[in-house]
Amino acid sequence: MNPIEALYARVSRRLVPFLFLCYVVAYLDRVNVGFAKLQMQVDLGLSDTVYGLGAGIFFLGYFLFEVPANLLMTKVGARRWIARIMVSWGVVSACMMFTSDARSFYILRFLLGVAEAGFFPGVILYLTYWYPARRRARIVALFMSAVAVAGVLGGPLSGWIMSAMSGRSGLAGWQWLFMLEGLPSVLVGVWALWFLDDAIRDADWLNDEEKAMLVRELAADAEPRAQLTLRHVLGSSRVWMLSLIYFLFVMGLYGVGFWLPQLVRNSGVQDVFSIGLLTAIPYGIAAVVMIQVARHSDRSGERRWHTALAGFAGALGLALTSQVSDPVMAMAALSLATAGILSTFPVFWSLPTAMLGGTAAAAGIAMINSIGNLAGFVSPYLVGAIKDVTHSTGHGMLLLAASMVAGGILVLLCVNRRNEVL
Repeated sequence: MNPIEALYARVSRRLVPFLFLCYVVAYLDRVNVGFAKLQMQVDLGLSDTVYGLGAGIFFLGYFLFEVPANLLMTKVGARRWIARIMVSWGVVSACMMFTSDARSFYILRFLLGVAEAGFFPGVILYLTYWYPARRRARIVALFMSAVAVAGVLGGPLSGWIMSAMSGRSGLAGWQWLFMLEGLPSVLVGVWALWFLDDAIRDADWLNDEEKAMLVRELAADAEPRAQLTLRHVLGSSRVWMLSLIYFLFVMGLYGVGFWLPQLVRNSGVQDVFSIGLLTAIPYGIAAVVMIQVARHSDRSGERRWHTALAGFAGALGLALTSQVSDPVMAMAALSLATAGILSTFPVFWSLPTAMLGGTAAAAGIAMINSIGNLAGFVSPYLVGAIKDVTHSTGHGMLLLAASMVAGGILVLLCVNRRNEVL
C-alpha cells in the first residue's frame, strides 16, 4: 500500500467507525416509532393517518432548522455541534415514552426533528474536510450503511425490548423502547466532545507531514468547487434540482423505514420479536449492496447510471411488495427495495459535495437534505392515509415506487456523463 493510501486507511479507521456509530443511534431513534406503532397505536387509539402524520412531522422541525444548524457548525466547529445534536436528540427521543395522545405524539416528534437538524448534512460536510471527491462515495456509503445496520440491529433489539420489558415498572413495551434506545445517543454525544477534531490541523493523532499530505490531496481535486453566498445557493437551479431528486428518493427510504415492520406483519408474521428478526434481513442485504455499488462508482468515476439504476431497482422491489403475500417472496421484494433505495444515497451525495465548497457547501448540502427530507413527512403520511382508505399498504408502495422511478429519470436527464449537474 502506497503512503497516501495507508494514510487514508488510517483516517478512515479513526473517523468512519465513530461517525457510523453516531448514525446508527440517530437512525434508530428516528425510525423506532415504526416498531412502537405495533403496540402504541392500540394503547393510545391512534389511526394510521395519525401515526403517519406523527412519524412524518419529525421532518418539519428538521426542515426548519437544517440550514441554520449546518451554518452554525461552520462557526462552532464539528466537535461541539455534533455532540450538542446527539445529546439533545437522545433526551427528546427518550421523552417519547411520555406520549399519551395524538397531540403529545405530534409535539415530541416535531421536537425530535428540531434536535436532530444538522446532523446528517453536518457529517457529509465534515467528510469533505478530510476526503477529496474521488474517494467520497465509498466513505459516504460506509457512513450511510449505518442505516442498514440500524435496521439489522434495531429490528431484533426493538422487538426484544417490546416483548421482554412490557409491563415492567408499570410501563408498556413501547415506552421502554423509547427510553432505552434514546440513552445511547446521549452517551455517544458526550464521547464526541473529546473524540472528534474540527479539522485536519486539530488532529493530534497525525504528524505535520501527514496533515500536509491530506491538505494537498484536498487541494488537488480535479474541479474547483463553487464558493457561493447563501443567497446564490438558495437561488441555484442546480441545488433545487438536486433537492427535488433527493426528495423523490427519500420518499422511498422512509416509506420502507416507517412501514417495514407493518409490511412484515402483513405477510403473516404476528409475533413482535419475530417481526424484529425478519426486518434485519432486508437491511443486512442492503448494507452489503450499497457499499459495493459505491465502491464500483468510485472506481469507475461514473455517478448518474449508478444512482438511477439503484433507484429503479428500489422501485421494482416496492412494486413487488404490493403484489405478493407469501412471506418468502415478500422478504425477497423488501430486500430488493431496501437495497436499491439505500444504494442511491452515497453515490448521489458525491454530486453536490463535488460541486460546492465553503459556505456554499454548508448551505447547499443542508438545503438539499432539508428539502429532500420533507419527503419523510409526506411519505409516511400518504401511505397511512392511503391505508386508512383502502385498508391496504399496496397502493402506498406503488406510489413510492413511482417516486423512485421519477428520481432515477431526473438523474439521467439532469446529470451529464462528466457528473456535472445541468
